[in-house]
Amino acid sequence: MPSYPLTALVLRKTKLGETDVILTLLAEDGQQVRAVAKGLRKPGSRFGARLEPYAVVDLLMHTGKSLEVVTDARTVDTHQGLREDFDRSAAAAVVVDVLDKIALQGAAEPRLFALARATLDVMEAADGTALSALVVAFLLKAMAMHGYRPELDSCAACALPCEGGEMFSLTSGGVLCASCGLLDAAALRSTEAVRLWMKHLLGSTMAQIAADPPPAAAVADCFALTRSFVAYHLPTRLKALDFWAGSVG
Repeated sequence: MPSYPLTALVLRKTKLGETDVILTLLAEDGQQVRAVAKGLRKPGSRFGARLEPYAVVDLLMHTGKSLEVVTDARTVDTHQGLREDFDRSAAAAVVVDVLDKIALQGAAEPRLFALARATLDVMEAADGTALSALVVAFLLKAMAMHGYRPELDSCAACALPCEGGEMFSLTSGGVLCASCGLLDAAALRSTEAVRLWMKHLLGSTMAQIAADPPPAAAVADCFALTRSFVAYHLPTRLKALDFWAGSVG
């Protein structure tokens, strides 16, 4: 089969045999692609260090018997700064771990790639104090693109305008009015401030958030609620998110 080009973000590397690696990639159209990089672990591999997690690369591919095969790779953006700094690497790991779970083979969602690249670009350059806010914003935006946008304006149960935001329903997917909150025994306690900050993070660009992050206490409250929301709707363990929660807790 003829070769074809692919621009992608490297999400994960898995050892295969003695010298090969299986790459999990997020393609530019938002699809997940799994491909073999033959000989990547050999000294002097022609791919060098170009196929590391967080890197954006231009690839030349062809279709193998069971997986795609990488035949050439050119670096677009290494995001080396993310791998060299512990906190930035931990934050970026949340991004690629979530993308690994929500990006699907054969299901295009171009906004995912744009979000991923914008997030990693900003995480690499931002002040370290903004990383937690960027993680929360990424989680909210990624879940919205995955079909789970939290309802933060109207009651998620009855659709009436909702102010106060003192209850949040994981099952209904958003804030509850006072009346509906009384009917949902599993609803989580929240505050109006958390509702407004989550709206702010969902509606702002990554660059805007990095330039003017919310107060640390507000970010912590938003992270706790957002983490519960993600865990409910993505019933799989996100090790990087668990690690991030432990490192910032």
